[in-house]
Amino acid sequence: MADTATTTPTLDEHRLAAFEERLVDVINSGALTLMISVGHRTHLFDTMVETGPATAAEIARRADLSHRYVAEWLGAMTVGRIVDHDPTAGTYTLPPEHAELVTRRHGTENVAAFAQYIPLLGAVEDPIIECFRNGGGLDYAAFPRFHEIMEEDSGQTVVPALREHILPLVPGLIDRLERGIHVIDVGCGRGRALSALATWFPRSTFAGYDISEEAIAYARQTAEAAGLGNVTFHVHDAARLPEAVEQGAADLVTTFDSVHDQVDPAATVRGIRHALADDGVYLAQDIDASSSHHGDLDHPLGPLLYALSCMHCMTVSLAHGGAGLGAMWGRQQARRLFSAAGFSSVEVHNLEHDVQNAYYVCRP
Repeated sequence: MADTATTTPTLDEHRLAAFEERLVDVINSGALTLMISVGHRTHLFDTMVETGPATAAEIARRADLSHRYVAEWLGAMTVGRIVDHDPTAGTYTLPPEHAELVTRRHGTENVAAFAQYIPLLGAVEDPIIECFRNGGGLDYAAFPRFHEIMEEDSGQTVVPALREHILPLVPGLIDRLERGIHVIDVGCGRGRALSALATWFPRSTFAGYDISEEAIAYARQTAEAAGLGNVTFHVHDAARLPEAVEQGAADLVTTFDSVHDQVDPAATVRGIRHALADDGVYLAQDIDASSSHHGDLDHPLGPLLYALSCMHCMTVSLAHGGAGLGAMWGRQQARRLFSAAGFSSVEVHNLEHDVQNAYYVCRP
């Protein structure tokens, strides 16, 4: 009988020590991410810019928060080298260089807003583990703050770049919008991007579709408050778009980070082709990835995006027996999906300031 006993591998002690050090750093960084999210949501970072050097009690009073909690939070910020502490004066200071990246006064650079994704995912760890064991997925309802965080994310990444960088990817599109065309946004969420377009181009008409009643209610309320009469929002399944939109009714169809988490992404994109006029354009923003794990080794946001994919984007599709593409489905899969839906031309663009997204310009 063959000897099936396993042998103990010889360990590279330097590699072992380096990985141990890395794991400690990962755990510390994860803890800091939670604390950064707290600092963002409570406006503590913004408050510290206003106060300058101040004691924990002064910061808590200015932020209208509990002194004991603020003091402990400042401990995490101090040992995490995010906040400077003067032990003699007992004061805490947010360095101006750090303030550039964790406060709302520089909206497009506020990395602290993205820290919110970690507690969002952590809150569903138990049911996700059950999905690992039994399959299936979690519905959108399991993520009560998702649309709120996505709106803030979009407000920092997509909306500020929309007019100056994204729309010009389609030559002549801004001129057409100024003259007046019909635009549809599929998977519009809270409608941040679509409302911005409706504000900039009053001669055009806009319609947003999303399956979330909460998101659509918010979008309608926001548009009404802004006095936008050229935009409407509708609760509708993206995979059944032909039921709501006449063939060829749209001159421009957009999707912003919404295709990959659809239950039936192929039907969604076919519906977009159905809705689009023959001389129209489909402009899609989605996560920039390679469609292979090896190809994403050097992605600067790879671990975060795969975690978001596993614990949100993929699971909300699988919850309804969907394709479960996930956020990192990548350029190759996207090209195949768009081509199969009837788009003869698919261009892929990247923007210098945006390492997270790819932009697809698709024509019939």
